[in-house]
Amino acid sequence: MSTPLSRFRAVALYEGISFLVLLLIAMPLKYMFGIPELVKYVGWAHGVLFVLYVATLAHVFFAERWSILKAIVAFALSFVPFGTFWLDKKLKEEEQAKLAQKREKQAA
Repeated sequence: MSTPLSRFRAVALYEGISFLVLLLIAMPLKYMFGIPELVKYVGWAHGVLFVLYVATLAHVFFAERWSILKAIVAFALSFVPFGTFWLDKKLKEEEQAKLAQKREKQAA
């Protein structure tokens, strides 16, 4: 996690996991089985991770010179179940393409 992008990807992964745990485990336990305690703790953790997601998104936006549209899409995907996982896949593909271009330039 030495670059802003790698830190953002890590936070996005944990934020996405916390969102799914909240939606798929904690909320059903609360509303179907009357066990609200897990929502309190998972919701708190998800809230902290969401704030970190936004902060690291802002950092990567400036550090990597992302377009405003790319940043808005990344922000919006945090509200979609599995959205951060899809984003991570796309960012990894972009990163690999950049590394390949860099290697080609060095080889030439």
